[in-house]
Amino acid sequence: MKIIPLSEGSFTIDKTKVFVPFDTSSEELNNRPTGSLLVEIQPFLIITANDIILIDTGLGYNLADGTPQLYHSLQKAGFNPSQITKVLMSHLHKDHAGGICTRNDETGEQFIAFPYATYYVQQREFDFAMGIGSASYVPADFELLAEFSKVIWLDEDTGYIDNYIRYELTGAHSKFHQVFTIEEDGEIVFFGGDDAPQLQQMKSRFVAKYDFDGKKCMELRRLWWEEGNRNNWSFLFYHDISAPVYRHQLL
Repeated sequence: MKIIPLSEGSFTIDKTKVFVPFDTSSEELNNRPTGSLLVEIQPFLIITANDIILIDTGLGYNLADGTPQLYHSLQKAGFNPSQITKVLMSHLHKDHAGGICTRNDETGEQFIAFPYATYYVQQREFDFAMGIGSASYVPADFELLAEFSKVIWLDEDTGYIDNYIRYELTGAHSKFHQVFTIEEDGEIVFFGGDDAPQLQQMKSRFVAKYDFDGKKCMELRRLWWEEGNRNNWSFLFYHDISAPVYRHQLL
């Protein structure tokens, strides 16, 4: 498998849930509001023998010329958006689901961003996100999925996609969050979404206030880290600035 991080840049986020761009080369985190977290926004492209997979879709911002930033990132990596065959969604918070659709900045009209791909979305997460008022969910980002014919609604706690992608409902970071494990030719890639967003969080034990079930997140991170160490996993970290991909090495 080939793994390509599609960085959208660094941001800070505080209790307002607003993502504010942050220049790591010239700015100091201490100058942002107290409690601000510094994060990367980083969808991933996974190239397998049969698929070109996008995992989560970023903030959905457009560049100055109106081009979706995610399209630009894909093109820089040598891929056309029409080549994406699968879009895997861990959950529908705005920093992960903003690029599900594209927007015309002038008319406000929306379109499914990857019309040739099949989207894999947790049904309970979608129902919850559509029905709740929260600063973390923007229904306009993903409501078109209800009308899109190429959505596979995942409604089990765990299962397989095409016999090589495993999904597991965790309900840890968000109430119906899910994670993905991709295995091909003995190689294992794990994407923990916001249950496991950064490398440092895998190495320390703490409960985050921003998680739906922080204790469960902490325990899952421990279990995944130990299993990854035993089985030589590659971890994908959506919010890690310095280590988007970390590969355990067998001793």
